[in-house]
Amino acid sequence: MNPFDYEVDILPLSAADGGGYTAVAPELPGCRSDGETPQEALDNIYDAIGCWIEAAQEMGRPVPHPRRAAA
Repeated sequence: MNPFDYEVDILPLSAADGGGYTAVAPELPGCRSDGETPQEALDNIYDAIGCWIEAAQEMGRPVPHPRRAAA
Protein backbone atom coordinates (compact mmCIF):
# COMPACT_ATOMS: atom_id res chain seq x y z
CA MET A 1 0.00 0.00 0.00
CA ASN A 2 1.17 3.46 -0.87
CA PRO A 3 1.26 6.01 2.00
CA PHE A 4 0.32 8.77 -0.46
CA ASP A 5 -3.07 7.09 -1.08
CA TYR A 6 -4.31 7.79 2.46
CA GLU A 7 -6.35 10.82 3.42
CA VAL A 8 -4.45 13.33 5.57
CA ASP A 9 -5.86 16.16 7.69
CA ILE A 10 -3.54 19.06 8.56
CA LEU A 11 -4.54 21.42 11.34
CA PRO A 12 -2.75 24.34 13.02
CA LEU A 13 -1.58 23.84 16.59
CA SER A 14 -2.25 26.54 19.17
CA ALA A 15 0.59 28.52 20.68
CA ALA A 16 -0.10 26.68 23.95
CA ASP A 17 0.62 23.42 22.11
CA GLY A 18 3.87 24.76 20.69
CA GLY A 19 2.58 26.14 17.38
CA GLY A 20 3.19 24.58 14.00
CA TYR A 21 0.86 22.02 12.46
CA THR A 22 -0.39 18.55 13.22
CA ALA A 23 -1.13 15.96 10.54
CA VAL A 24 -3.46 13.02 11.09
CA ALA A 25 -4.23 9.96 8.95
CA PRO A 26 -7.84 9.31 10.08
CA GLU A 27 -8.00 5.86 8.47
CA LEU A 28 -5.05 4.62 10.55
CA PRO A 29 -5.78 4.80 14.30
CA GLY A 30 -3.13 6.71 16.22
CA CYS A 31 -1.19 7.72 13.10
CA ARG A 32 -0.20 11.35 13.45
CA SER A 33 2.77 13.64 13.11
CA ASP A 34 3.59 17.34 13.17
CA GLY A 35 5.80 20.00 11.67
CA GLU A 36 6.65 23.68 11.75
CA THR A 37 4.90 24.25 8.40
CA PRO A 38 1.99 22.51 6.67
CA GLN A 39 4.42 21.00 4.14
CA GLU A 40 6.72 19.67 6.88
CA ALA A 41 3.73 18.14 8.66
CA LEU A 42 2.62 16.54 5.37
CA ASP A 43 6.09 15.14 4.68
CA ASN A 44 6.27 13.77 8.23
CA ILE A 45 2.84 12.14 8.15
CA TYR A 46 3.66 10.24 4.96
CA ASP A 47 6.72 8.83 6.74
CA ALA A 48 4.53 8.00 9.76
CA ILE A 49 1.97 6.26 7.51
CA GLY A 50 4.70 4.09 6.01
CA CYS A 51 5.92 3.16 9.50
CA TRP A 52 2.35 2.48 10.67
CA ILE A 53 1.73 0.11 7.76
CA GLU A 54 5.06 -1.66 8.25
CA ALA A 55 4.45 -2.15 11.99
CA ALA A 56 0.92 -3.45 11.44
CA GLN A 57 2.14 -5.95 8.86
CA GLU A 58 4.95 -7.15 11.15
CA MET A 59 2.41 -7.72 13.93
CA GLY A 60 0.00 -9.51 11.60
CA ARG A 61 -2.64 -6.83 11.98
CA PRO A 62 -4.92 -5.74 9.13
CA VAL A 63 -4.08 -2.56 7.26
CA PRO A 64 -7.15 -0.60 6.16
CA HIS A 65 -7.33 0.09 2.46
CA PRO A 66 -7.32 3.79 1.58
CA ARG A 67 -10.78 5.23 0.97
CA ARG A 68 -9.63 7.26 -1.99
CA ALA A 69 -7.65 6.23 -5.03
CA ALA A 70 -4.37 7.91 -5.94
CA ALA A 71 -4.63 10.59 -8.59
